[in-house]
Amino acid sequence: MASPASFKVRSGIPALPRLGTSWYERGPRYWLSRTRTTLGQLLTMGAVSFFGVALYLGFTSELPATVRLVCNCVQIAAACVAFVWGWTNQRRDHRKALLTPPTPEETWTAKHEHNRRAPRIALSGRGGFIILAAPVAPAFFAYYDGWIAAWLTVREYPSELGARRWLEEQRSGPENPA
Repeated sequence: MASPASFKVRSGIPALPRLGTSWYERGPRYWLSRTRTTLGQLLTMGAVSFFGVALYLGFTSELPATVRLVCNCVQIAAACVAFVWGWTNQRRDHRKALLTPPTPEETWTAKHEHNRRAPRIALSGRGGFIILAAPVAPAFFAYYDGWIAAWLTVREYPSELGARRWLEEQRSGPENPA
């Protein structure tokens, strides 16, 4: 668990994971960071989508042409619905997070916990279910793509809003009662 001193405050501005203090002024460093994140996620989305479609095509390659056409049409419709569903769920979660944004300390704690859990999840063999999910792989990965696309297109992350509120509380704190 992160201690209160685990997040850095430079010149009165708290540093956030991946954004540092650039979130405060939203200058070139901030947009470079957001661009870098977006490009990395777009590459990941492309790779995941390619994997999902290749897995699905491997599954349906032995089916008769008519059955394959029907399956492909169903899969395209399911992928479109899943993309919209992923987008909608992410936007709903984002709106909820904006209502109660995390403080900088909570942001760092969540990042630390995520970094602790991620290798265990990746190495725990949970990815084996993907082989069983081959018939619905494109729809499954379309949900992921919709979720990530919605996450990349927000104006402000909850961590930024929480840091802004934390900063305002610190500035109007004990020495300057409002």
